[in-house]
Amino acid sequence: MTAEPLVSTRRRLSERVSAVPASGIRRFFDVIATMPDVISLGVGEPDFTTPPQIVEEGVRSLRAGRTHYTSNHGTLDLRRALASNLERLYGVSYDPTAEICVTVGASEAVAATMSAIVDPGDEVILHDPSYVAYLPSIIFNGGVPVPVPTSAETEFALDPAALERAITPQTKVLFLGYPCNPTGAVLSSESLRAIAEIARRNDLLVVSDEIYDRLVYGGHRHEAISGLPAMLERTVLIGGFSKAYAMTGWRVGYVCAPRDILEGILKVHQYEIMSAPTTAQDAALSALLGAEQDVQRMVAEYDRRRRMFVEGLNRIGLPTIEPRGAFYAFPNILSTGLTSAEFSERLLFEEQVAVIPGDAFGPSGDGHVRACYATAYELLEQALVRIERFVGKLG
Repeated sequence: MTAEPLVSTRRRLSERVSAVPASGIRRFFDVIATMPDVISLGVGEPDFTTPPQIVEEGVRSLRAGRTHYTSNHGTLDLRRALASNLERLYGVSYDPTAEICVTVGASEAVAATMSAIVDPGDEVILHDPSYVAYLPSIIFNGGVPVPVPTSAETEFALDPAALERAITPQTKVLFLGYPCNPTGAVLSSESLRAIAEIARRNDLLVVSDEIYDRLVYGGHRHEAISGLPAMLERTVLIGGFSKAYAMTGWRVGYVCAPRDILEGILKVHQYEIMSAPTTAQDAALSALLGAEQDVQRMVAEYDRRRRMFVEGLNRIGLPTIEPRGAFYAFPNILSTGLTSAEFSERLLFEEQVAVIPGDAFGPSGDGHVRACYATAYELLEQALVRIERFVGKLG
């Protein structure tokens, strides 16, 4: 006989948590795990293993007995190296002793930042589509998400005029995620400067998730918005090691912010996490100091795959804008007559190719699917054959 719960089902979860649907990505991962011969273009993860010298530094760290907590901020050596790296790449200057915190991946940096700066009722503007974790992080903290639609017509870049129209007296934060997951969009220098001017004029905080900053192609370049005039004092910059250094399982990210904001983020971090793993921090330091050639090698290979795969999707009849950053293609599948979910499910079960429905990333993603090209070139070629066969059957 089943005992009655001590607390009614209605009260067992908070309203904020109940309001957030389960991840549309995870549902597909669960199905994929049960199927043989699947070519997965769903997981947003490099297929490369972590460069060997980084792995060896992690091993050395363990053998040296570095198995204790670090400072809540993270190791000072890593913070100094991060500050130097950001200065070299983007001309932005952070004090490693007071304006940088090492986190458990960029995901923790996002969650801790939202907890530190968002009060109930605060409006947070974000571009749509965007990474699946952004909107829940706003809702979990009582904020009000204000999605601003983007589209293929503007290559999924946030339109400054649309941003300005979305601002109200309750707007506190602008959340940017460029280079963009899922679309591969990169903001032009002109757009970034216009957005920065709007943020300054309306006294907005800007949270900029730049986890894909090193993965930019075709002559385009990434700029840190905090490096623009008068933006350092109002910007929280988030980054990490997962994508550029193929270190997803090491779980090392970072957050950079003005001293007063960083102190608030650190409060959340120290009570919920304490510190990022020591061994992983030592490995991340090795990555910054000695893996630049590995980054360039991986980026060149992603670029080779990108060009072949996007050309193939367009040839098949699935219009796909050029993804200028990250490692995702975002083809339009409306010509098939299927919804994003129908297309993804049928492609998975009929041809064993896994992609993610575009509307998992927001309503503006409807009519698209996300396909990750961070997998072997030969597998991408096979995936195109299967996708073409599937689309042909629909015709």
